[in-house]
Amino acid sequence: MSLKNEFESLLGNLEAVREELRLKLHLASMEAKDEFEEAEKQWQLIKSKASEIADDSVETSEEYIAKAKIVGEELKEAYQRVAKRLSE
Repeated sequence: MSLKNEFESLLGNLEAVREELRLKLHLASMEAKDEFEEAEKQWQLIKSKASEIADDSVETSEEYIAKAKIVGEELKEAYQRVAKRLSE
């Protein structure tokens, strides 16, 4: 095989790998975006609950606070998954 053919073969392989990576990056960013949008719904919920918990005029039960904490932990995990996808 001539040097020119070897180079053309290398170039073809690089192009194939490049296109595959571009597709994976695009799909990963779409998945991360979708998951972030779902996390945004949880963020709005936890902000609402936090306002109610902080309002001294509204009586909040321990159970309500515990449920809000669970939502907060789920949101934290969702953010971690999104960050991991973006770093891959």
